[in-house]
Amino acid sequence: METLLPFAVRSTTTPAPPAAAGALRILHRANPALSGAGWLHAGLAAAALVLLPLDHRLVTGALVWVKPLKFALSGTAYLWTLGWLLADLPAAAQRAVRRLSGGVALSMVVEIVIVFGQAGRGVSSHYNQSSAFNGLLFGLMAIFIALNTALTAWALYLAWRHRPHGPAGYVWGLRLGLLVFLVGSALGGFMIHAQQHTVGAPDGGPGLPGLGWSTVAGDLRAAHFLGLHALQALPLLGWALSRWAPRRAVAGTWLGTALYAAAVGALLLGALAGRPLWSGH
Repeated sequence: METLLPFAVRSTTTPAPPAAAGALRILHRANPALSGAGWLHAGLAAAALVLLPLDHRLVTGALVWVKPLKFALSGTAYLWTLGWLLADLPAAAQRAVRRLSGGVALSMVVEIVIVFGQAGRGVSSHYNQSSAFNGLLFGLMAIFIALNTALTAWALYLAWRHRPHGPAGYVWGLRLGLLVFLVGSALGGFMIHAQQHTVGAPDGGPGLPGLGWSTVAGDLRAAHFLGLHALQALPLLGWALSRWAPRRAVAGTWLGTALYAAAVGALLLGALAGRPLWSGH
């Protein structure tokens, strides 16, 4: 199978390296800030996996290391995907890419350190106003989440102003993936404003195994999750269509984006109505 490399580096990569190790080496050369922050998240995910069966404390009804594990895995995917996509912007945009990448890496490191630190203390990292210290940490995390969202909006601007390398379907998948990602990020801000993610019940009730999404009330995290992972899904869709149906790649990418955004909207409306994604009854 052909290795999916950033189009911007394909001409300088001969022969094609092994899929995983070679791709990660290329990513580190292209964007060391996002690559390094991603490796930190991957290492913390491994640590959470080790701690998960050893530490039986509960926070909001779940084992204390479940949330750090989910955040570390999601952060790894986000950081490495963003670095991969930004590598396809032309040279004229790379100075700005380096600046925004440093800011994104810092924002994500601050967030994951707080999530892990609070887990180690056995308390919730999100919406925790139980003490001045906990409130300060959550406020700091919220500031860096907002900064990260602003920097991703800058990345979207760069992708719109400077055409990325690659076929048209992939280019539009990259742009639209960033756009829907920002919608998912805005849902995170909505949850911060509401100080909880469950609609119609307190946080911490019965939830789907592993994910934790409420099975008795609405849960905004489902729409948030789907929106964020448009960053992977839509560029991949555009790349696949460009390869297998090049004449219909752009239209197919736009159609796929519309369906994907509709799914995010449906999950959001269902959560706001207090309906669980999957009922436990």
